[in-house]
Amino acid sequence: MTFLETCIQDSIPLWEECLQTPFLQHMADGTLSEDCFKGYIVDDSLYLREYARVFAWAMLRAKTSAEIRALYSMLSFVNDTEGTTRHYYLDRYGLTDDGVQNLPMRLENQSYVDGMMKACAEGNSIAECMMACLPCLLSYQWVFSEMIRRYPDSLNRLYAPFIRDYYNSDRYRTICDGWVAFADSVCADLTDTQKQHCLELFRSFSAHELDFWHMSNIPRSDV
Repeated sequence: MTFLETCIQDSIPLWEECLQTPFLQHMADGTLSEDCFKGYIVDDSLYLREYARVFAWAMLRAKTSAEIRALYSMLSFVNDTEGTTRHYYLDRYGLTDDGVQNLPMRLENQSYVDGMMKACAEGNSIAECMMACLPCLLSYQWVFSEMIRRYPDSLNRLYAPFIRDYYNSDRYRTICDGWVAFADSVCADLTDTQKQHCLELFRSFSAHELDFWHMSNIPRSDV
């Protein structure tokens, strides 16, 4: 088992808790309030703005041009893929990307991004940056694959277009596999102590994912 596989296995219980949150359970059965989903899209937009900064930190830590290119391609994927989905729903709810950027982050979201920035600022390598960003992308892949496996009718319900973005995308699976391979490469020379720290970071950001899903089950009052 590779180091990243170990991190993933360690966090799967948290990802299972994510799938069991009311927000994702109601998404699966099609009963999720659109007010809740609208709030989620706003918070996701604010989160992704800060998520991009993780890659800026990582590029500062990069030691080779190849590492910079890999990080740039990952950031481009996030911007292209997440942007298309978000803009569809922003339009649906009469919102704009520029408009939501002036809204405040909710507490759970702010805690999440503050934690990412702290991990990157205090880290000594790309490894800490990868541990900050990977739980988001990899947990989405796991959660929505499991959602479809357990609740196949979710693809016939209200949020099917959103679910398909993470379940039925060859490009998404390919980029996630590439991220795991890249993260394993940058973690290869870490000491056991450093690896333990990285494992704990990965777990802590998986826990932030759980908090984000719980937060999202409460509609925002400002949109």
